[in-house]
Amino acid sequence: MNQNIETIYILENPEKNITQFATGYQLRYDDIIKDVFGVACMNDVHMMIQFNKSFQESICKRDHIHENNLSIDRVIRVATKNELLQLRDQLMGEQGNSANIPCPFDAVIKLQDGIFKWDENNSSYISISA
Repeated sequence: MNQNIETIYILENPEKNITQFATGYQLRYDDIIKDVFGVACMNDVHMMIQFNKSFQESICKRDHIHENNLSIDRVIRVATKNELLQLRDQLMGEQGNSANIPCPFDAVIKLQDGIFKWDENNSSYISISA
């Protein structure tokens, strides 16, 4: 069953001040990497981390780290429940706080914090993993 559960990622480009959520499918087959980072694929993001000085500096400044600590995990990682709550708050603000928002991803998703299921009543994902 676990293979069928879509993992949700957060992509952050601090140089352009872009934050975007994406499914594993979107990372593999959609233009989400291009939309966020302006490059064609994940390998190009690795190259940006190694050789693009302004991109490196933006990550270091945002995370208060030294260049030696740069890695792909600083800009692409599995999202947390708290980060997904920020997306929910953003969507609710766009639709008016009283409106229920539609399920933004699959009904069951995987985050850093475990497996979550969409709850229509609260317009939020709730934990179903032990």
